[in-house]
Amino acid sequence: MSALPLAAFLPELVLLLGALALFFITLGESRTRLAKMVALGTALAALLAATLCLGQQATLFDGAYRVDLFSQGLKFVFAAGFTLILLLSGDLTDIRPDVKPEYYLFLTISVTGLLMLVSCVDLITLVIALEVSAFPLYLLIPMRREREGHRSQMESAIKYIMFGVAANGVMFFGMSYLFGLTGTTSLSAMLPRLQPVIRSPIAIAGLAMMFCGLYYKLAVFPFHFWTPDVYQGASNETAGLIASLPKLGGVAVLVRFVSLASPDNHTVATLLAILAVASMCYGNLIALMQKDFKRLLGFSGIAHAGYALLGFVALDQVGYSAALYYILGYLFMVLACFVVICKVSRDGSNVGIEELAGLHRRAPLLAVTLAVGVFALAGIPPFVGFMGKFALLSAALSKGYLALVIVAVVNAAIAVYYYLGVIRESWFRDPGNLPAIQLDWPTRALCLLLITGILALGVAPGRVLDTISTSVAGMNLPLPASAAIAGIPKDGAPQKTLPEWQAAIPSGRN
Repeated sequence: MSALPLAAFLPELVLLLGALALFFITLGESRTRLAKMVALGTALAALLAATLCLGQQATLFDGAYRVDLFSQGLKFVFAAGFTLILLLSGDLTDIRPDVKPEYYLFLTISVTGLLMLVSCVDLITLVIALEVSAFPLYLLIPMRREREGHRSQMESAIKYIMFGVAANGVMFFGMSYLFGLTGTTSLSAMLPRLQPVIRSPIAIAGLAMMFCGLYYKLAVFPFHFWTPDVYQGASNETAGLIASLPKLGGVAVLVRFVSLASPDNHTVATLLAILAVASMCYGNLIALMQKDFKRLLGFSGIAHAGYALLGFVALDQVGYSAALYYILGYLFMVLACFVVICKVSRDGSNVGIEELAGLHRRAPLLAVTLAVGVFALAGIPPFVGFMGKFALLSAALSKGYLALVIVAVVNAAIAVYYYLGVIRESWFRDPGNLPAIQLDWPTRALCLLLITGILALGVAPGRVLDTISTSVAGMNLPLPASAAIAGIPKDGAPQKTLPEWQAAIPSGRN
């Protein structure tokens, strides 16, 4: 526990200093190697800082920023994911040489925004963190090299920006409704004030619209249209980033938002269930027809967002913990697939599924990594994908959503078909004239680390689930008085009076 603001803000501060150093590097002549070393050093320093700060509890910035086990644990995961993505990226063969230092700068800024995102407990700071994490990604996509006059990366960047702006606009509109109802932007103060009017149409509309920006990050149907095109148009390294860390941030913030609804709010649960079914069915059915491996992962990502929503349908601590556990496992699973994509494609071009033929002969370790990642995505034991789906289905079934569980099981069976197609190509096809793949030691270490993580989370999930459950349980609890900083109330939220006009709004009616 800390009474010093800098100690509580240490992981973010490390990344900000690293971004500042990268900014000065970009002002001079192109120094790609130096920029890469600074970015990797920043990631490792942030990982160390996040480890040291796991026990911190504090409120900062007039109660708008909360440091607790929930946020600090996620910051550790983000820092670890940042390190893995830098190792995965290698020499950025598919990024234009003149902008490689800027690529590392924007990547660091985006991860900084994600770290801030999980500590924000005020709508204003939440919006700022969302934009800080999103805007650098818009710039990373068009940095891909052009190929024979084909500029699909530009089309992908435009789609990503346009859909992001539209989703954010709807989200901000919903936030304005909630602010009007409660008279506060603090989530902790908003929760008790929202309960008396939670069933009113304006409250339901406000919550639904506020979720839109997070659905966009998760690629939930119908906010998914950008996903396959962005995956295909972005470089392999950028697509690996977009497919992993922002989804974890979206689930983390969605937990804070959905907790505003009461556990017996069937309207919110029904909306989440409809979106879950639509995402699972659409993602899995369209993935059956894909030949490009990244597009396949894009559509399967839509389906996995639907699986994650199963935990939110329960509207309780068990469901939220299951969703976080699942998306944590998904981070390892999808990065395992993108390691293979980055190494199979020597020049950074997209990888068709047929290009994985004979991978078990060309690079045995890559073939094992791909098999573990794909089997985990398919939900086959003993990998983390199976335990994650089991936890989500158990949470939904405990609340009586039997039909929803049946739909999820059917979709999981459909997904096995196209995942096994990837395994068939990599393990049971002849490589033909495809060359062998040489792996350097960082790639080998990364593969072994991802395989170990997927297996460990699947075989022994108890410790992780207990930690996540504890962090979720304390997410909205008042912090101890000693954790308050600069005179902030110990509940972490400034006290505000409810407007007189709000007191006249009856519960459950217009």
